[in-house]
This record gives sequence, C-alpha cells and structure tokens, in this order.
Amino acid sequence: MVVLVAHQDEAAVEVLVSRTGRHLQRYNKGLRQVVGCIPYRYNKVIKNSSLKNEDQELQVLLISSQKGKGMLFPKGGWELDETKKQAAIRETIEEAGVRGVIKGELGKWNFKSKTHDTCYEGFMFPLLVTEQLDIWPERKFRQRIWMSVPEARKTCQHPWMKEALDVLTNRLTLERPLICEADVKFCSLSQ
Repeated sequence: MVVLVAHQDEAAVEVLVSRTGRHLQRYNKGLRQVVGCIPYRYNKVIKNSSLKNEDQELQVLLISSQKGKGMLFPKGGWELDETKKQAAIRETIEEAGVRGVIKGELGKWNFKSKTHDTCYEGFMFPLLVTEQLDIWPERKFRQRIWMSVPEARKTCQHPWMKEALDVLTNRLTLERPLICEADVKFCSLSQ
C-alpha cells in the first residue's frame, strides 16, 4: 500500500509504502528475526480542580493484529538492507502511524507463533512519540489505542511483549518525562 503524507511544518509530501514479502527477511539459526517498538507518551493528568497540581501518566500505543485477534505493539520482519532500529521505526510507521525518538534496545526475546508454528527472535525498542499521523499504510487494517500501562498489560496478547513493557516501565521510572501529549504533532493532509 502506498500512502502520501504531508508534513505539518513543511511543504513536503512523503511517500510511505508497506513492504511485503520475505525475500529480504533475516534469520538467525533458523529463527525469523523481528523488531518492533513500544510507542509511548506522557499524558497530563490533573489531580485537583486548582489546575496547579498536575501529574503525568505514561501511556503506550497498542494496535490490533491484522487478523483482528487481539492487541499488540507494532513489530515485523527485520530485513537485510536495514539496521534493527531502521526496521523498528519502519514497522511502527507502517502499522501504527506514529513517529518519534527511538531509544536503546529493551532486549531480545525468543518466542513461537501461535498460528504459524514458527520460532522467532524478537527485539523491541522504546519510541517516544512526537508525531501521530492521520494517514499511514495499514490504517485500513488496524486500530490503534492509547492506554495506561496496567490496561496494556491486560490487553496485550503476547507474553514476551508484556515482558518488554515491564523493561520499559522500569527504565522510565529512572528518567524524567521529556514530552507530553500536548507536545505531539498531529499530521494529516486535511490541515
């Protein structure tokens, strides 16, 4: 699928294309290698009516699976012509329609597909979202939902992704929030 995306701050149009096929797919000792991101942001939460007492709630973005059976974080095949980070960013734009600042790798997990009887080696990265697109390659096939970490832990269908979420939340407790929902740019052709 080809999608044209206009940038809000620029007079440029970018072409986004979902990659298909497995001819460039990476394997390691028979395990298909996949990469993905946990998109996150901080949402301002008002604690009382004085408007002076605010806190920030960590939210993560989950997407529906293409087959509509459950929610997960964006991920897909790592291909021979890209780095892990490039593949993670590409998959996140294709599947979730968000961009941002990618941080250091959260880890590596080996898992087995429930439907394909295939084993995978998965790598996950945190992505601090700075832009949410109205139009993205897989928007007709997927829903995206921002939710709290406890909601995401209940909703996410893959145990290995829940482990990656735990690694992310542990890491972020050591850092201060850098960006809030109000700072995220929304991009569409209609603006």
